[in-house]
Amino acid sequence: MPFSLGIKDVIDIVSVALLLFYIYRLMRDSGSLNIFYGILIFFGAWVLVSQIFQLRLLGTLFDKLISVGALALIILFQEEIRRFFITLGTHRHFNSLMRLFFGKRKKKDSGNSVVMPIVLACMNMSKSKIGALIVIERDMSLNDIANSGEKIDAVISQRLIENIFFKNSPLHDGAMIISHNRIVAAGCLLPVSHDLSVPKELGLRHRAALGMTQQSDALSIIVSEETGDISVAQHGQFDLRLTSDELEGYIVKATTSMEDEKK
Repeated sequence: MPFSLGIKDVIDIVSVALLLFYIYRLMRDSGSLNIFYGILIFFGAWVLVSQIFQLRLLGTLFDKLISVGALALIILFQEEIRRFFITLGTHRHFNSLMRLFFGKRKKKDSGNSVVMPIVLACMNMSKSKIGALIVIERDMSLNDIANSGEKIDAVISQRLIENIFFKNSPLHDGAMIISHNRIVAAGCLLPVSHDLSVPKELGLRHRAALGMTQQSDALSIIVSEETGDISVAQHGQFDLRLTSDELEGYIVKATTSMEDEKK
């Protein structure tokens, strides 16, 4: 029977290639690349045994291992799988489709009354080398994170931010959560990133900020207690040693609607 390649076959091949590439990226970012290579080798051996050589006994054994292994991988990589669906759900094309069916999501306008108090507070804390961690909610709700700390629900003000992160304050070690242009909670616990690519000079506060952005679309702002440097983390990436203007730009984008952001 002559070999034929139809449009469905092309779509099938491209889809599998894209899926493998995305799995490769997830495992590379989580430091599990060797496991990915091991899975590919095992899958290749399974195809050879079951489909090409058709060894029944060995093929049956491989089939059982594949079914059990799939469940084991879900358990081992539940955080990476969760991040995949978060990334999918917060993708701008998906959001545009959701707005088409459910209408445009309204957000409060954010002007200098919201942005400048955060910038000025971070600059003052930077000069005094007071450590701080501020998380600004975007499309994905951070209610679970906010519930891990002390509820505040206050208007954003420079003095309040500085008082919360003052060294003798009982809430200074945790993270502050800002949602809908209000300080909703402080002293919150964040998921810590175990990414091996994080520079060793960055401490637990930076890892917590990065971990938050790996599991959500939030913007994390970090003021280093050791150096006074101001950094941000978003989409699982750092931007270190920011100026006041650069910090202001990040906050403006995070506190305005997503469709106004530059693609």
